[in-house]
Amino acid sequence: MSDIRKDSGGIVSAWIFVVGRKVRRRFYLMMRVNSSLHLKAKTLAVGILSIGMGGKLCHAAELPPSTAIPLVFTHTIDAGKANSGTPVVAKTMQIVLLPGGQILPRGTPVVGHVVDSQPFIFDPKPYAHQQPSYISVRFDRIVTKGVEIPLNVSVRALANTIASNDAQTPHYLDETDSKGTIVQIGGDQYSPIGKEVLSSDGDIVGYTRKQGIFARLISNAYVSRYARFPCGSTNSEQSVAIFSASACGVYGFDSIYMPENGRNGSGTFRLESRHHTVALYAGSAALLEVNGPQP
Repeated sequence: MSDIRKDSGGIVSAWIFVVGRKVRRRFYLMMRVNSSLHLKAKTLAVGILSIGMGGKLCHAAELPPSTAIPLVFTHTIDAGKANSGTPVVAKTMQIVLLPGGQILPRGTPVVGHVVDSQPFIFDPKPYAHQQPSYISVRFDRIVTKGVEIPLNVSVRALANTIASNDAQTPHYLDETDSKGTIVQIGGDQYSPIGKEVLSSDGDIVGYTRKQGIFARLISNAYVSRYARFPCGSTNSEQSVAIFSASACGVYGFDSIYMPENGRNGSGTFRLESRHHTVALYAGSAALLEVNGPQP
């Protein structure tokens, strides 16, 4: 059985009784729960809070398709050092909007693992066709406040550390630009004191708010010599952080390309290089997108 309570700050807490003992799990809905939403909040808390006999983390329903999750990698992943199963941990760059007014807070861990990797080994034979170094990664789950949310996501856009830092630093375009201009990954831009995010054509494609940057995703395509994939659009507003609404593919990587982004439903993205061992350094950022049902 369970007991659901709401405190004065609108935080819903849940207590679950397991085999005669009271086990408390506090689930932060991160929303103000008024009287009209209280019943929905209670239902949600009961539905996702489930503690097993061993007190393991409980599991929540999967996120809706096309939900965007901007994240930053917290440590370096090197194809020359990583093995299959090596943990991969990143954190959300801003709050992530969920249905019903719920959110994932900034800094929420997004956990995955290395699926496979191969360092670069130069083949000195005459006219040798060099085999690429590669690393394949899959994000499995989000962990927040004792709740695990399973993931099946693709990587819509990926930026290296330098490009990610640059997209968070104001650029002063001329002497009248006293506050600077932020240029996102993909080229959209906004003023730190403004509300609108503008495309290179001057169209409003997103909005800056206290909780982060939000936009409806715009369709685009990633095309390189060795890889290509499409990026779709959304009718709902998504959390994008440092990424443009139309950001698609890899940014700032010299010779690294992405032949697979997980969009086929595998949830696994793959980076390759035909010149050096692939490394994804700490501080690199990605815009994930939850995969929909596969045909």
